[in-house]
Amino acid sequence: MHSQAHDVSAPSLLEALRTGTGLLHVALEKRLPFFSEHLDADGYRQLLQAYYGFYRPMETALYGCGFIPEGFDQALRTKTPTLVRDLHALGLNDAAIDALPRCDHLPAFDTPAACLGALYVLEGATLGGQVLRREMSLRLNLHADNGGAFLNVYGAETGRRWKDFLDYLNSQPLDASATQHAVIAARSTFSGFEQWLDSQEVLL
Repeated sequence: MHSQAHDVSAPSLLEALRTGTGLLHVALEKRLPFFSEHLDADGYRQLLQAYYGFYRPMETALYGCGFIPEGFDQALRTKTPTLVRDLHALGLNDAAIDALPRCDHLPAFDTPAACLGALYVLEGATLGGQVLRREMSLRLNLHADNGGAFLNVYGAETGRRWKDFLDYLNSQPLDASATQHAVIAARSTFSGFEQWLDSQEVLL
């Protein structure tokens, strides 16, 4: 496979992903209700239920596809178990969690590049979670033990794990075509997440 490292005119995978998803990222952030004065404890629980309805099938499909390039520690980075713990803390039992609606319109994880694009979105979300965690702690008194763990899923390791993920991305020898496939998958993940949250009526 041709490595884009030998093509000085080609943007890095990270640059391509940032540029390709920037507008979608901003648009979704504007619709998330974390900073809305109307968000209360019930609204937060509904939001987290909707997050679970996307993350559970997303991670199941992505981590089970067999195309993630070597070097990604999915056991260390799976988010669904933390969402389950939060939902338990918010009053849902296992039966109630299993009964929650789940998204069935997911990107196709049929190439390593597509996996990298989706992982970029999921891992990037951990950075934004730091800001949301502080807001939910102040306004709803949520912390790691009573329903706020997902917003701080990596805790003190957030910065380190993001840097490690960027190093992982930069180590992938994708050509221009594969890079474009990664961007398409990242965009599909963003738009699919927004459409799912919209369908669950939890967005502004």
